Amino acid sequence: MSRLIEEKEGFPAVLMGNEAIARGALEAGIDVAAGYPGTPSSEIVENLSQVAKERNLYVEWSTNEKISLEVAAAASFANLRALCAMKQNGVNVASDFLLHLAGSGTRGGLVLVACDDPGALSSVNEGESRHFARLVEVPLLEPADFQEAKDMTKWAFELSEQLKTLVMIRSVTRLSHASGNVKYGILPEKTSQASFKFDGPFLDSQTGPVISFPVDYKHKIIHEKLKKAREIFDSSPFNTYEG
Repeated sequence: MSRLIEEKEGFPAVLMGNEAIARGALEAGIDVAAGYPGTPSSEIVENLSQVAKERNLYVEWSTNEKISLEVAAAASFANLRALCAMKQNGVNVASDFLLHLAGSGTRGGLVLVACDDPGALSSVNEGESRHFARLVEVPLLEPADFQEAKDMTKWAFELSEQLKTLVMIRSVTRLSHASGNVKYGILPEKTSQASFKFDGPFLDSQTGPVISFPVDYKHKIIHEKLKKAREIFDSSPFNTYEG
């Protein structure tokens, strides 16, 4: 049995950053994971695939990063929680659909994990995914250590469902491929069921997604979501300092 599905709350483990992200997704009760392989992101989907049967997950390596984000978005539209993982170069490939997705909104929690590679240890450039979060105007989380990698990933799904928008998590090589201490939370029982309701091109922006609303109206909704995100961030458990 994979150590990622150990069910003891408080269980201490030494995990790679990417394993911690995968564990956080499992603690969030995800249903779908998709991605395109590329260092330093590959181990996220790889580890989830190893526990797919035990945790009743659909996991796939997609044809490219854009398709992987489309797969995850389709799951979200059907009220399922989904994670999409890629390296920083892949966000360029997914950027066309990413821009539309930020406008349409989501239903089930949807998290995009982008793993940057400062120093280009395994990349042809040092592209930085944080700029895409600013461009498409979605919340971005940056874990500072291995415990946060797990906890922030779990919280990102809750945040996504509160705001009805995609949430980005940015990791880097020295977090994704290093190892550190992580305390486990609870693995939930899976009770989710896919359900998709389509009642025409104009859907309720409170439940998301909206398909054919005028773009300027969708942009207004994005700004309302960001305002709410700032309020949530101000009281988030990740804005504290102890010591």
